[in-house]
Amino acid sequence: LRVVQCKMPKGPKAAAPPAAKKKAEKQPEENSLFERRPKNFGIGNNVQPVRDMSRFVKWPKNVRLQRQRRILYQRLKLPPAINQFTRAVDKNTATEVFKLLNKYKPETKEQKAERLKEAAEAKSAGGAAPQTKKPVYVKCGINHIATLVEQKKATMVCIAHDVDPIEIVVWLPALCRKMDVPYCIVKGKARLGAVVHKKTATALAFTGVRKEDEGAMSKLVDNVRSNFNDRGEELNRKWGGGVMGAKSQEKTRQKEKAIAREAAKRMQA
Repeated sequence: LRVVQCKMPKGPKAAAPPAAKKKAEKQPEENSLFERRPKNFGIGNNVQPVRDMSRFVKWPKNVRLQRQRRILYQRLKLPPAINQFTRAVDKNTATEVFKLLNKYKPETKEQKAERLKEAAEAKSAGGAAPQTKKPVYVKCGINHIATLVEQKKATMVCIAHDVDPIEIVVWLPALCRKMDVPYCIVKGKARLGAVVHKKTATALAFTGVRKEDEGAMSKLVDNVRSNFNDRGEELNRKWGGGVMGAKSQEKTRQKEKAIAREAAKRMQA
């Protein structure tokens, strides 16, 4: 036998409740002076905004080397002889140093040619060449400065902090301390080079100043001695570098947390 189930017919549907009348939303009054012009950045429409793509750029080799060197100086352990070049003079002292350096700029090639021309003209006219005192200029050139320090003729030496390779100047602070010549480390080689009309300069040295600048010079020398010459032993003990990247630091932190959790479990057990 087959049983057939009969479905009862459904009753009439209940009437839907009356729809609530939506309140007419007040549209904000738009200022006719400033019309909305939304942009469409789809293909063939508005031009895409300018984005910073510097992370995706293949930089020139010299820029990459600069950046890699800087990261290596952070990661690797730096011996004190190299680490001392990361500690340059403060901004106020640097301002005073460069103010004094700019007063004793050596003459340019054009000025020298003009001076020699005037002397030659005076001599050819039958008169004697004008006798002038030897001008006081800052000295440049690493070999020349080394000689001046060894002979104790230098009154103050300014060394650039970013010389490459660093071996060119790494020995100079020790020589200055040994010969008791005041020295300071300043930023940077391009700024020192501008004083002597060159692209870069590893170091500059004073051999003397005029009478009106003796007070400023003595103050600078006292400041420089207290910050560099007198702190030789302290600077010779401080190693640098050893700072890992953000990812490596996070991994180390997670390991330490895991070790701490294991130790806590053992203590409870």
